Amino acid sequence: MELLESHINVGRMPSQGGSPFTLVVTIGLEALVSGIGAASLDTGLRISAGEARRLACKAGIIPMVLNGDSVPLDLGREQRLFSKHQRIALGVKYGGCATTNCDRLPAWTETHHVHPWAGNGRTDLHNGLPLCPPHHHMADHPEAWNMRRLSSGGVRFFRRQ
Repeated sequence: MELLESHINVGRMPSQGGSPFTLVVTIGLEALVSGIGAASLDTGLRISAGEARRLACKAGIIPMVLNGDSVPLDLGREQRLFSKHQRIALGVKYGGCATTNCDRLPAWTETHHVHPWAGNGRTDLHNGLPLCPPHHHMADHPEAWNMRRLSSGGVRFFRRQ
């Protein structure tokens, strides 16, 4: 964090809509306000609530309400590619690649349309699935791979015979 905060000129780096860095910190409101407790990063690491508060002093905060309506994040047919905020929400939901036993972190995934855009699929959270590049390639080739949704929400791939 010291490298990002003190030694890199983020004003000269490419970005989309602000800082070129996105760090997803999950923490309960009570722990954030009191500074007592722990937060988890999207990398799986845990930091103190005090460190999360310190980071929040220099960052934009995007509150995420879990298990609420996703209407503000649903883009329908107005936009083909998933937005940054949709990718963050899907990363929090799945913790990375949605394929069972894949350990790729959210930052290493691409968002797949479960019902393809070309087939009138929508760019909505319920139609998005974070997949690492190899699993995304499998999903894009249904003639060779069968993608099965699991009750957990994740997926498993099987080679077609």
